[in-house]
Amino acid sequence: MKHIYRLFIAIGATALVFFAAFHGGAEMINAAILAGAILLLSAFILYLDRLIPSISGEVVFCVSGGVFAGLIAGFLIQQLLSAIGILSGGVALIAYVLPVIFFGYVGSLFARSPGLRVFGGSGSAPNEPRLGASSKILDTSVIIDGRILDIAETRFIEGPLIIPNFVLREIQLISDSPDPIKRNRGRRGLDMLNKLQQRPDIKVQITYLDYADTREVDAKLIKAAREIDAKLITNDFNLNKVAELQGVEVLNLNSLTNALKPVVLPGEDILIDIIKEGKDENQGIGYLEDGTMVVVENGGA
Repeated sequence: MKHIYRLFIAIGATALVFFAAFHGGAEMINAAILAGAILLLSAFILYLDRLIPSISGEVVFCVSGGVFAGLIAGFLIQQLLSAIGILSGGVALIAYVLPVIFFGYVGSLFARSPGLRVFGGSGSAPNEPRLGASSKILDTSVIIDGRILDIAETRFIEGPLIIPNFVLREIQLISDSPDPIKRNRGRRGLDMLNKLQQRPDIKVQITYLDYADTREVDAKLIKAAREIDAKLITNDFNLNKVAELQGVEVLNLNSLTNALKPVVLPGEDILIDIIKEGKDENQGIGYLEDGTMVVVENGGA
C-alpha cells in the first residue's frame, strides 16, 4: 500500500510542476520536459528507497522539504524575471531546475548534520552510522556473556553490531573494579569485543551517540535503539521489558537458548552422568548438555 501512496505523490508532484510551469509563462514543451524530469527523479528516488531500505526518515523529510522549497523559489524567480521582461522558455526551465537541485542538495546536507537534533531528529555527526532495522545494538550484559561471538560466527544475526561508547565505558569501569569477580567479568567483555572486531565476517561499529540528560545506561540504550532504528540484544530481563514497552524490538539470548533446548519426550532413553545426590533419599542429580538439571529417582549412590 505504501508504494501506491508514493506513486500517487510522484504523479501529483509531476502534475503540480507541469501546471505551475505552464501557467507561469513557460511554453508547453518546456513545461512537459520539466515535468518529465521530475517524474524521472521521483522514479529514481523510489528505486533508491527499494535499494537502500535503511535510509532514514530525516533524510527523506529534509530532501523533500528542500525540493519543495526549490519549487517555490523557482516560481518566485520566474515571476521576477517575467516582471522585468527577460523571461523566455530556456530561462524559465533553468529558473525551475536550478533551485530544485540546489535546495534538494542543501536538504540532504542538513539531514546528515547534528543541527537536525534541534528539531528532535536524529541527525548524526560525520562518523556516526546511518543504520536501519538490520542493525543490532549490544548491551553490557550480552558482551560480557560472550555467546554473541558464537552466534555471530554462525551468521544467524544480520546487520552490523553496534557498540555504543557509553557501553564501552561501563565495561571499562567493571574491568577496573577492585572486586576480582567484577574485574574478571569486565576483562572478559573487553576480550569478547576484541574477538568480534578481529573477525573479518562480522561488522562491528562504535557509535559515539550519547545523551547528557540521561545517566542510566539502560535508558541510553533504549534512546539509541530508537534513534538509529536498531534492535537491542540483551540478557537483562528488566531492560528487555522496558525496551519493549517503549517500542524497541529486543533480541534476548536467554530466550534464544530456551527455544533451542533439545526436546526430550516421555519414554525416551537418554544417557546422563549422575554427579551428585538429590534432596530426597535415593535421588540422583545429572545435567543435560545444555545445562538442564535432571532428577533421577532411584539414582542415588
